[in-house]
Amino acid sequence: MPPTPDATPPGAAVPDRGRADACPGALRLHAAADGALARVRLPGGLLTVDQALALTQAAEALGDGHLEITSRGNVQLRGLASDCGAELGGRLRAVGLLPSDTHERVRNIVASPGPGGGLADVRAWARELDAKLCASPWAAALSGKFLFVLDDGRGDVAALNADVTLIAGPDDTALLRLGRSATARPVPVERAVDAALAAARDFLDALRATGREAWHLREVPDLLPPGPVELPVFAGTPPRLGAVPGGLSVAQRFGPASRAQWRVLIDAAEGELRLTPWRGVVLPGASAGRLADLAAAGFRTTPGAAWERATACTGLPGCGSSRADVRADAARALEAAGTGGLPVHWSGCERRCGHPAGRWVDVLATGQGYRVAVQGAPPGRGTAVDVTNEETAEAVAEARRTTK
Repeated sequence: MPPTPDATPPGAAVPDRGRADACPGALRLHAAADGALARVRLPGGLLTVDQALALTQAAEALGDGHLEITSRGNVQLRGLASDCGAELGGRLRAVGLLPSDTHERVRNIVASPGPGGGLADVRAWARELDAKLCASPWAAALSGKFLFVLDDGRGDVAALNADVTLIAGPDDTALLRLGRSATARPVPVERAVDAALAAARDFLDALRATGREAWHLREVPDLLPPGPVELPVFAGTPPRLGAVPGGLSVAQRFGPASRAQWRVLIDAAEGELRLTPWRGVVLPGASAGRLADLAAAGFRTTPGAAWERATACTGLPGCGSSRADVRADAARALEAAGTGGLPVHWSGCERRCGHPAGRWVDVLATGQGYRVAVQGAPPGRGTAVDVTNEETAEAVAEARRTTK
């Protein structure tokens, strides 16, 4: 499942937004325990082969040689020197990955990865929205966490509960959803991107007019009027792994992929890579004959394993706030559990970075082991249990089987 940026439910007290938005970018590096971190926004998750190669070369030359797909389909480079920002920026500009220095952190656009199966090809929306966002001076005031989602009608990324969501509909229409509203407003498809931008500007204008502080629409659900169209519950289903109509779909396990793995991806691609919020990659037009190479490189290429819908934060040693090497612990638990079920997320601290939306199994490091609970469960269910590392696999497997 795709993640939510933070756990604030609709109508809850708004967090203190008086502090600066410290969300990292390609130019504003974040000081992590393993060196500086850069986050490169990829609107719609779209990468050309040349751009993917440039990112791989930047990771080799400036960082630890790895690239990590984020829960918004962006890319992170880690292990960077704190003074490498100028060189990294130059490399990104040269291949079109940094079209605006002032807007690079607000280019947060997730799109249905396809290929095929939806009511619209939302790549055109992603490119139009990105261009207009970068050309709008007011948009630089958006938080680096503010998210646009473009759903092709199948309800895969609409489940992300973004700040502004466009959902393709039949008969040249689209639905505009604000925050986690249960309703949406219909808009003509040719004006859909402009409507999404207008909603983001209305959000900023309303905040200024009311003196309120928020990074997300869900924090202030009464700020803008909802639409008249009732929305269904969105499936939030990721692309099936393996050969899919029109290409291939693969996914990472935990953590960054090495330069060798990325070169296998690049070799398999036919001109374009589409990174997904499930930390996967769709390769339109790629041959099914490349699946064996991708599997041998360590990518997940078949569905149904315990790794399905399992995620983890960075943990130790990359994050100094973590209480455990959660990715290593999670990998051992998943291999031992051998089952799927509810989404599950391992966290090294209470921030729970990258956790899923909806109902999910929360595995929180305590320093002595883990606390396992089902988030989003009905009252009286999902009671937290504290377990040792050795007991985690069984507790997680049982929690993932929770259906009521």
